[in-house]
Amino acid sequence: MIANTSSRIECSRLKNSIGKLAIIPLIIACAISQSNNLAAEEQAEEQRVVVTGSRIRQSQAAGSSPIFTLSREDLKKTGLTSVADILQKMSTSGAALNTRFNSSGNFGMPSDGGGVGAGGAEVDMRHLGSDRVLVLVDGKRWVNGSSASGVSGAVDLNTIPLSIVDRIEVLEDGASTIYGSDAIAGVVNVITRKEFDGWEINQSYGGFGDFITGLDDGETSSFELTFGAVGERHNIVTSISHVDQNVVFSRDRSMADSPLAGTGNTRGSSATPYGRFVWIEPQSTNNYGGLCSFIDTDEDNINDSTLCSVTPNGAAASTGTLDLLTDFHGFTNDDRFNYAAYNLYVTPSERTNIYTRASYDLSNSVRFVTQAMYNLRKSKNQAAPEPIFIGPDAGTGGIADTVSIDVTNPYNPFSMTLDSSNFIFAGRRPVEAGPREYFQNVNTSYISTAFDGSFDISGAAYYWDVGMSWGTNYASQIKTGALNAARIKKALGPITECNADPLCVPLDIFGLNAITPEMLNYIMFEQKDVSENKVQLFSANISGDLFELPGGYAGFASGYEHRVQTGYFSPDPVASSGETMGIPSSPTDGGFTADEYFVEAKFPLLEGKKGAEFLELTTALRRSDYKTTANTKFDATTSKLGILWRPMPELSIRASLSEGFRAPSIGELFNTGARNDATLTDPCGNASNHTACSNIWTEPNFTNYTQANGQISVTTGGNVNLQPEESESFVWGAVYSPDWIENASLGFELTFYEHEIKNAIQAIDAQRQLNDCVSGAKPEYCDAISRTNNGTINGFDNGLQNIGKIETSGTDLKVNYSTELDWGRISVVWRNTFVNEYIEYDIDGIPSGDMDGIEFGSNPDRAIPEWKYDLTFGWNKDDWSASTTLRYISKIWEKCSDFLDGSPNSLTQLGLCSNPNANDDSASYNIMDPTYYVDMQVGYSMKWGEYDV
Repeated sequence: MIANTSSRIECSRLKNSIGKLAIIPLIIACAISQSNNLAAEEQAEEQRVVVTGSRIRQSQAAGSSPIFTLSREDLKKTGLTSVADILQKMSTSGAALNTRFNSSGNFGMPSDGGGVGAGGAEVDMRHLGSDRVLVLVDGKRWVNGSSASGVSGAVDLNTIPLSIVDRIEVLEDGASTIYGSDAIAGVVNVITRKEFDGWEINQSYGGFGDFITGLDDGETSSFELTFGAVGERHNIVTSISHVDQNVVFSRDRSMADSPLAGTGNTRGSSATPYGRFVWIEPQSTNNYGGLCSFIDTDEDNINDSTLCSVTPNGAAASTGTLDLLTDFHGFTNDDRFNYAAYNLYVTPSERTNIYTRASYDLSNSVRFVTQAMYNLRKSKNQAAPEPIFIGPDAGTGGIADTVSIDVTNPYNPFSMTLDSSNFIFAGRRPVEAGPREYFQNVNTSYISTAFDGSFDISGAAYYWDVGMSWGTNYASQIKTGALNAARIKKALGPITECNADPLCVPLDIFGLNAITPEMLNYIMFEQKDVSENKVQLFSANISGDLFELPGGYAGFASGYEHRVQTGYFSPDPVASSGETMGIPSSPTDGGFTADEYFVEAKFPLLEGKKGAEFLELTTALRRSDYKTTANTKFDATTSKLGILWRPMPELSIRASLSEGFRAPSIGELFNTGARNDATLTDPCGNASNHTACSNIWTEPNFTNYTQANGQISVTTGGNVNLQPEESESFVWGAVYSPDWIENASLGFELTFYEHEIKNAIQAIDAQRQLNDCVSGAKPEYCDAISRTNNGTINGFDNGLQNIGKIETSGTDLKVNYSTELDWGRISVVWRNTFVNEYIEYDIDGIPSGDMDGIEFGSNPDRAIPEWKYDLTFGWNKDDWSASTTLRYISKIWEKCSDFLDGSPNSLTQLGLCSNPNANDDSASYNIMDPTYYVDMQVGYSMKWGEYDV
């Protein structure tokens, strides 16, 4: 439950302006009948506005593309303090980065080189990814986010404060022809407050509460001060705001307190606070009293070696050197460590913003406009203590794979050296160091200047604007709890080497609480990373009427845009050198220049005819030329065709067919390497594949190989030869607003959408690459995979390419009803989205996963429900108001499968799958039941002196 209280002090007068017309929700718009008399024509001319999705001024409230509008009053009623939190509740939204999923990169970095924007938040539409949604502010491209872990290709919506927003227009259609790259899935246009006379203070406080446990957390408070003035020739508005979001710990929420939420499985990492140690003693007949097991290492069916996989007993602590026979036991899955309990469910952050906008009429036909904004975000994230994975089969691909535990280490309990001749790996979770903590400072600055105006030629009005804007997003991050693998190697190695370093302290990783503060001081370091995104934009546009047609004047818009985008990521030297025990980082630096030209036209063909109250055709064409700092070039030409047909005043039928494109982002082009610890099932861990694996990798002996860790390090990187993604979108539907209902308003909107993206920029699905390599379907895939002598994968290259395509389709249904009764005004809004299909194809045209609303695709951190809706009931009378919103997410089917499939410890065999398949573990599923969220609000406005409260 969310509790929320708010107070408002207002002494302002919003000027009645042309822009207010656009606040009217377009989803309930019906036909606007145009009168033939001159006065009505002049009034329509005055009410022409620019609506998202078109550069042509128009008076039509319903165009050929679906637009969803949130007014400032709608935003206030949510009780939320973030633009992203509001947009992510839309039924069309997918799984984007948000305060509920923010891993800080402790699981690895995404393949696009964008890093993980801890503390940031993005918007995803149609489940196509945040980098395929274009975010505008007042119709101009906003600067992309900066995460201090990469160069992002998407906008961090936490850089846009809610206090400056007048309304948000969401175009639920592709619009690359109108706005350029990235607008494949849709456009979010944030319209800022422009004309304000007076002053206003808004304060709010809210939080989460649990009636059963009595737990209260996640408190959020906000403060906004807005003031402005409107004069005869000028207006100015300034806003100062501060938002403070407090933490919610994962351990306090059942849906996030374990690695596999909802399954009852609390097993997690093999790196435990006691330590896990795995080695082989060749030609050994000593199984240490049954603690270890005899195995056959030379495939002659005779046991000739001993395999040990042990962990200290629970009572073992730093009481001196442990004894292998009395202080250890064989490692089991019950010993695994639950890392999820250390994570954060809601990321804490503070956001402070100052914004101002001013305009001045230089003459009756020319105006000067300038905007400036500065936003500071301070946020924090947390993860479990950084694990120590060492040994040849640690699979990090770095220094950690070369670490040995020398016999001279004073804490070594095994009376032998564990090195490349016998060592497999060790995993230790140094809880003595505390959790990894990530502290971000993100500075966003924006300034724009523009001149706009109008002129007449032969009685026709033309509108123009010329402007420039600059946006910068700079982020710095400090990570505490980071471990230096090179120092761990020295501290566990020969004592003579450690003694040669005056700072070195021999390391004890054997047992709980064995690591002393002195040991931690030597192996820990503070990691500092920075990144920056910049955009510089020059644009010039003109629009107006062309000639008269039976349905009205044909209109046009044309323009030119010159854009320069640059970005860099500078990781900590320890991380970039590969000495870190965590995720290694590589720098990114680059940019591109874009020159774009567009023309758009609309042709009102008919009006006032039987069966054609109105008929309009729209078309647009855009040319884009890119040049990167690596001197590579690419271009794109896109077009769009739309039609709006109103057979009767109450019914509008519309359709649009558009081409789109997305230029590769800076991270995708120039990332020099990113590692992602992907959860994969190694086919070579299955005995039935041992022969095939031995034929591919001749050095390892796979006879006794089993996959020890479900996370396999996969390395990807940018590609300066990437070409733009290309898309085709078809959207059609109808808007119906009957006029036969008395004293009420009723509206229906139905939209069908289809998107196809070709040359999708992504890496080959890592699991498919691994499977096709072992099966022989794609033997060339094996060239990028290397293994240790024990069979463990220690190298997995998986670079970005233009591969395959993505197809998705679905349906939106929106219903609006409002009426005025004696006991108040009642409103009902019901928005639905149904996903019919979502299919990703690889470079050979083979589908890598038809989610079709029930399965995961290539991204394991998301699922696509078949049906989502939000249903809002509103009531207000006099000074009282109330609303209730019900949000629904249909059930999700997820694969209940992991790297232990085929073994007694698989999720199926352990009874942790809701829908197990007894014959095939990989075919087992978990079914997550439908989810409902309910938000309720009650408000009361009262007079305090001469002010509204």
